[in-house]
Amino acid sequence: MSLWGVRLVGLLLSLSCCWAFSCRNTLSSPDFSLPGDYLLAGMFPLHSAPLEARGRPTVTFCDRSNSFSGHGYHLFQAMRFSIEEINNSTVLLPNVTLGYELYDVCSDSANMYATLSILSILGRRYVEIQGDPADFSPAIVAVIGPDITKHALTTAALLSPFLVPLVSYGASSMVLNARRLYPSFLRTISSDKHQVDILVLLLQKFGWVWISIVGGEGDYGEVGIQELEYQVTRQGICIAFRDIVPFSARPGDERMQSMIRCLVQAGTTVVVVYSGKQLARVFFESVVLAQLTAKVWIATEDWAISTHISSVPGIQGIGTVLGVAIPHRQVPGLKEFEEAYVQADKGVLRPCPQGSWCTSNQLCTECWAFTAQAMPTLAEFSMSSAYNAYQAVYAVAHGLHQVLGCSSGACSRGWVYPWQLLEQIRKVKFLLHKNAVTFNDDGNTLSNYDIIAWDWSGPNWTFRVIGSSSPFSVSLDINTTKIRWHENNNQVPTSVCSRDCPEGHQRVIIGFHHCCFECVPCEAGTFLNKSEPYRCRPCGKEEWAPERSQTCFPRTVVFLTWHEPVSLVLLAANTLLLLVVAGTAGLFAWHLDTPVVRSAGGRLCFLMLGSLAGGTWGLYGFFGEPTLPTCLLRQGLFSLGFAIFLSCLTVRSFQLVFIFKFSARLPTFFRAWVQNNGASLFVMISSTIQLLICLIWLAVWTPLPTREYKHFPQLVVLGCTEANSLGFMLAVTYNGLLSVSAFACSYLGKDLPENYNEAKCVTFSLLLNFVSWIAFFTMATVYQGKYLPAVNALAMLSSLSGGFSGYFLPKCYVILCRPDLNSTEHFQASIQDYTRRCGST
Repeated sequence: MSLWGVRLVGLLLSLSCCWAFSCRNTLSSPDFSLPGDYLLAGMFPLHSAPLEARGRPTVTFCDRSNSFSGHGYHLFQAMRFSIEEINNSTVLLPNVTLGYELYDVCSDSANMYATLSILSILGRRYVEIQGDPADFSPAIVAVIGPDITKHALTTAALLSPFLVPLVSYGASSMVLNARRLYPSFLRTISSDKHQVDILVLLLQKFGWVWISIVGGEGDYGEVGIQELEYQVTRQGICIAFRDIVPFSARPGDERMQSMIRCLVQAGTTVVVVYSGKQLARVFFESVVLAQLTAKVWIATEDWAISTHISSVPGIQGIGTVLGVAIPHRQVPGLKEFEEAYVQADKGVLRPCPQGSWCTSNQLCTECWAFTAQAMPTLAEFSMSSAYNAYQAVYAVAHGLHQVLGCSSGACSRGWVYPWQLLEQIRKVKFLLHKNAVTFNDDGNTLSNYDIIAWDWSGPNWTFRVIGSSSPFSVSLDINTTKIRWHENNNQVPTSVCSRDCPEGHQRVIIGFHHCCFECVPCEAGTFLNKSEPYRCRPCGKEEWAPERSQTCFPRTVVFLTWHEPVSLVLLAANTLLLLVVAGTAGLFAWHLDTPVVRSAGGRLCFLMLGSLAGGTWGLYGFFGEPTLPTCLLRQGLFSLGFAIFLSCLTVRSFQLVFIFKFSARLPTFFRAWVQNNGASLFVMISSTIQLLICLIWLAVWTPLPTREYKHFPQLVVLGCTEANSLGFMLAVTYNGLLSVSAFACSYLGKDLPENYNEAKCVTFSLLLNFVSWIAFFTMATVYQGKYLPAVNALAMLSSLSGGFSGYFLPKCYVILCRPDLNSTEHFQASIQDYTRRCGST
């Protein structure tokens, strides 16, 4: 700062000082001053400020009628008592006496004047500012007070540039935690940050999530509700109504009536009142006038146990009052000290000496006139606050003890700069009547709060301590049985916008607040996580959940096992078919040269039986957990084997029809067909086409094991992907074309000789084949469960057994049961009969 700047600031401060109290002579109270080696200043609200709106700055003189504050008086006496106690001690500050200058800070102007007086040199009415602030050394080495945040902010802002220690006993606002702005500020009351944390825990303790907040104008109320709003919002608590009681408000005026109407419309049961005593009284007088009852009122420490609020007429009917309060601590000997002060002969008030600077904020005419029968009652709230002031004085004394080197038994009596004392006060750590006193990095003491509840059960108002908070961690210990709720059955009142949803219902927000919602059940396949009540989360792919579920369950993995009853039946039928095919092959081999076997195709029958046997082996791949080999082979073996069988059946029927009906008409074609082995060539070409289709299918649309999740929410169905591929459809279509060809050729031979007429049996078997596959594809469109492979296997088994039965069983019957029909004579007679019939037509 430049020299001109320093001089300008000094001039402004001196002018402000003269303006504040206009340097007038007045009466003085000797109790406000005490000489000593080192002086401490005390700032106490001995009188209350007038509650009136001001349009411009005015000077408020404190010693007015009907403005005396008993609470401030006890704080005033606590400092006087602590100084006397320290001076009488030979341990803390031996051979050193402390003095004081006490000020009544009833108003902003009185607080400003007191602060400038502290910074000025005694006997002068200006503040002398040094070029180096470290050289600044006023007569006052430390300041105790003031009591409220508004005054503390002014005083801390003015004292901090000079590093004059300011230890407040009542200013709890979080704004004062700013070390950069207020480096010399400390306090013996907990910061509002801790108080807000306790208020949030109190709301959470009883499940109150729909609240209203009313604050008092000024830093204490406005900053407090701002932090409270931030903290409760983070914890999921909704604020339905928020307002500020202005300084200009009066009980029942239009502004307060409007506030109460809005409070009622908000519909909350719980109201947090974060305000100082004066504005809190205005608010509650308006509440009583509006006959607002059945609420839970949450109090901050400034008014929780204050008789200034509990004495409001009719306040006992407003509901339940809970709050946080400074723990009740006694200042041993303070009550006796006050009684001795009243009884002492104080003489008479005298005018200020000429040239002195005593003014109206160092005067208390009512204090002078107290008697033993008429003196302020030292209630618990005042005693707790007095203890904080008492503690602040002792903290300064312990700091002086270190600065003056009193540990040796004698103090040095050296000059003390404010910054030296501030440094030592921050480091103090001592026990005061078994209570530890120390400051953290923000200049706050580590102390707890009591949780209190008002009690009107007796003839007079009182309060109960129902719990406490921990000074080291943010936690509450509350005995709820001590609370007398306003409800008839003494039940804990609820304060919610919407009641909790039943299990498995998500909250759908209505309006702007997340506390107001309607309940919607979670759909199947979703669940509600308790930590996220506003959205039903989908289950994992391997999980399922019914409607209204709070958790997901593992899906059951299903497939067609070997031991299923339907599996056993199909396996037995397939194995029986395989054995019968093998037996038929042996039977045909034994009767290979008989007319029945030769007319059935001779050696071609073994290819047909082999293809049917190959198809039956494919059926075993439908049972058990699907694997890549079983997926590859089960449909491929059947498709290829059945195609070979149908090719043989088609060419066999074609040959019979051509021989009996067209050989004479087309002799050249017939000779070419016989000479070039047309039947074998057709079977080879037809089978090769199906083989190529199957190879392309397996290569391009490779059937793979799959897990199906869509059709059954509780199940994972294991299967193969072949039914969804184009290759599978091509293979089935090709077999269908061969079936149609075989059917057509068989139908054309319906009038052939009896021993060669296979139309009826083959037609039946092919119709069974068509019906089986139509049934399978129809079932596959409506059902995708674990038994679909069984349906597929049944269709394949029906096709194979139908083909075998329609073609081979009649021939086996002739060989085994009618050997008389298995003769050359019988076949020649049948052919001659066919020739006669053709000739007659």
